[in-house]
Amino acid sequence: MNITLIGMAGVGKSVIGRKLAKRLSYTFCDTDELIKKKTGHTLQEIINTSGDDKLLAVEEETILGLGAFENCVLSPGGSVIYSARAMEFIKRNSLVIFLNAPFEVIQGRLVDRQTRGIVGLRKKSLRALFDERLGLYKRAADITIDLPDEFDVDAIVRSIMQAISAGGLT
Repeated sequence: MNITLIGMAGVGKSVIGRKLAKRLSYTFCDTDELIKKKTGHTLQEIINTSGDDKLLAVEEETILGLGAFENCVLSPGGSVIYSARAMEFIKRNSLVIFLNAPFEVIQGRLVDRQTRGIVGLRKKSLRALFDERLGLYKRAADITIDLPDEFDVDAIVRSIMQAISAGGLT
């Protein structure tokens, strides 16, 4: 079984994903890091030079290029939800867990939003992106984990493990 963590930038997908992978003895894969290695550019550099559509295309190509992955916790960028092909691949190959945090928490964590490489932020406010993506994340998720205001990675990982066990997925 594979697990994919989806959610907004700043929700903690990478931090939580690393800890969850360690707990499960899985590998951890951060697609943002794969994109940086593959292109030699940060996400923001791709947006600045080639636009949001280019980053979305590279993100989709990176995810589809994973092929058959096993025993992996995958942390894609928050914009993965815009790619039907990438989400179909993810849904077919993993359990999808939506890490849901209130807007105020996301806003407080994203102090670097102008350099973070967030698709859509040039044309829309963070609030508008949050509202737009929320329903998409919920529809794509097999499990939703509502995150507490206090970021306690161990407690969040325990919640994920309990939700997986309750669903008979371990």
